[in-house]
Amino acid sequence: MARRALFRPCIDLHEGRVKQIVGGTLGSPTEALQTNFVSDRSASWYGGLYARDGLRGGHVIQLGPGNGDAAREALAAYPGGLQIGGGITAENAAAWLEAGASHVIATSFLFDEKGRFREDRLAALVAETGPERLVVDLSCRRRADGWTVAMNRWQTLTDLRLDHGALDALAASCDEFLVHAADVEGRCAGIDEDLVALLGDWGRRPVTYAGGAASLADLSLVDRLGGGAIDLTIGSALDIFGGAVPYEECVAWNRAATP
Repeated sequence: MARRALFRPCIDLHEGRVKQIVGGTLGSPTEALQTNFVSDRSASWYGGLYARDGLRGGHVIQLGPGNGDAAREALAAYPGGLQIGGGITAENAAAWLEAGASHVIATSFLFDEKGRFREDRLAALVAETGPERLVVDLSCRRRADGWTVAMNRWQTLTDLRLDHGALDALAASCDEFLVHAADVEGRCAGIDEDLVALLGDWGRRPVTYAGGAASLADLSLVDRLGGGAIDLTIGSALDIFGGAVPYEECVAWNRAATP
């Protein structure tokens, strides 16, 4: 049976609460923060839900400071089942793994303050985690000539283009890649089809794409465009985050896709 795209869950934390935010507005100097949903449930509730349904490989993302306690509660609710990102460094990565994360997700730490990629920082992180427990986040913004990786809550463009060459260069240092399409993240207006196709054409490591998913049909679309090699995170569109896509149907999709 050929591999099919899977639904990957998320827990986005902002100011200690589970929220869904329009990604491009987070920290933007020109746009006011747009929040789609603020949950009255705890991060640990969501972690427990994903554990109940066997949804491995979801990500907990700390969007700024003040989220450490909530993140640790989520990981404790599903030990070994969730990845953790947001503020990950070589100094704290091992502690997050000890707290129950299956992997740590690295983004801004891999660049200096001017957005220049730092191979030495990647090496330091791999020395702490091993490549098998590291996810490299290549979340990006579209430009006229392709996609450029963005850091600092997707506000600062780096010197790293997201293309097959970059994926090849980084593949030996990590277990997976996470790619948010920051321009459509949280807008529930459709995925970046060209980006999914580019990632699917590569296919040497597991990749989770996030950004713009609006319906269950987007799982089928990502499955087709990515050749079954790309998984999809659905956030704001899910009913557990105030949207219209039934969470239970996503769980059912995964069960049908997994032999």
